[in-house]
Amino acid sequence: MSLAPRLDLRQTQSLVMTPQLQQAIRLLALSNLEIEAYLAEEIEKNPLLEAGGDDSAGNAEDLPERADERSDPASADELLISGSGTGEAALDVDLDTESFHHDSAADSIGGLDGGLGLAGTASGGVPEDGPDLAALSSSDTSLADHLLAQAGTAVDGTDMFIAAHLIDQIDETGYLTVPLLDTANRLGVPLARIEAVLAIIQTFDPTGVGARSLAECLALQAREADRYDPCMAALIDNLDLVARGDLARLKRICGVDDEDMADMIRELRDYDPKPGCRYGGEPAAAVVPDVFVGRRKGGWAVEINSATLPRLLVDRTYYAELSSGRQDKAAKSWLSDCLASANWLVKALDQRQRTIVKVASEIVKQQEGFFLRGVAHLRPMTLKQVADAIDMHESTVSRVTSNKYLSCARGLFELKYFFTSAIQSADGGEAVSANAVKSALKALIAAEDPKKILSDDTLVDMLRAQGFDIARRTVAKYREAMGIGSSVQRRRQKALEGVA
Repeated sequence: MSLAPRLDLRQTQSLVMTPQLQQAIRLLALSNLEIEAYLAEEIEKNPLLEAGGDDSAGNAEDLPERADERSDPASADELLISGSGTGEAALDVDLDTESFHHDSAADSIGGLDGGLGLAGTASGGVPEDGPDLAALSSSDTSLADHLLAQAGTAVDGTDMFIAAHLIDQIDETGYLTVPLLDTANRLGVPLARIEAVLAIIQTFDPTGVGARSLAECLALQAREADRYDPCMAALIDNLDLVARGDLARLKRICGVDDEDMADMIRELRDYDPKPGCRYGGEPAAAVVPDVFVGRRKGGWAVEINSATLPRLLVDRTYYAELSSGRQDKAAKSWLSDCLASANWLVKALDQRQRTIVKVASEIVKQQEGFFLRGVAHLRPMTLKQVADAIDMHESTVSRVTSNKYLSCARGLFELKYFFTSAIQSADGGEAVSANAVKSALKALIAAEDPKKILSDDTLVDMLRAQGFDIARRTVAKYREAMGIGSSVQRRRQKALEGVA
């Protein structure tokens, strides 16, 4: 082997990730509401871009385009030609190193439905003018502000300083999270004074705030209701027995009969274990669908929710005005870059919508049983199955279905919901979806006799009778995933409900 330097020629193929291609892939992963925020930033940076409306549509369409700028939507399928790194094939790239964040909140509701005949309602079946998002939060005032306002009328001077410090240590559920001794050492005041100020805070609204434990929170509410007698105090001191449903032992400890115990448990269930949650919570974010699916004669209609996707136009009038004036080389180059970037973004958005509709249409095709008859007919489906059917890469389908929602007659569903693992049929037939098994399991537990709670083994036998070949550990896993307790926990819960 020669160690002397030499020149070699090699021919290789590689995918060049241009900035435009990276931008297109990120656009594909964003939801409609995230696209709205992204376009607002692009409009700020590019003077040739504008958010179009009915009154501005003619501004971009009435002017003739240059020979190399075609407005035909079909041209979006050719975005990769000449190495431009665009189009559906360019978006269909597996970028393991790329990470996309979907953390924006839906801050608005569109009243349109993509032309599927749902114009009378907004997404999710809300009124035409949208839901009252402010009403979804019980209060615009935070818990800390609410407590500080009350403290201002109850204490002053040094006690007000102590109260403000204690209120700062109360979490969003209304509990004091720091030991009083630590607070006394930090502020350099006697522990007794800290306890006295806390006692005042515990009289504030909401009742139970400032408690250091669940028992103390319930006790404060019982005192407020004038129900904190020795029997109730004994019941609150033994909440572990209440959780276990040990009614016989509780009756002995409290010294009451069956009727009194039923009244006490009923009273206890009416108390709020997290009194602070009614204040300071963020307004509930409305989930806005990205795709509408409607039943039509002979098939299904799948359309993008255009209500949340602003129309983007290239202002060619402004471009013509700027081009006609005197320009130096740098200004002319900058203007050309702005026009190219604007044209590219419009085409990329068009291709994004085409890809989303293509993936959603394939999902509807493969899960037609679900849309017609419900979750029991949901079929097992993987990203690869959809990707192979539409001739795309799995990563593209994954990005399309991330953080995007589909609205249909059966409700609002995340696109990821339709991808589930397969459960083998007990009779050797076609495999079924895991979600279908969960639905059947939930129905069996909901219909069980309170006096005869079904064990996991019994549930396995009943599911196999319905055609689901499933193991006991799988039943336990699905049950826990749905937040359903074990047979012992459900038996105790039913017993407490029966007593109450």
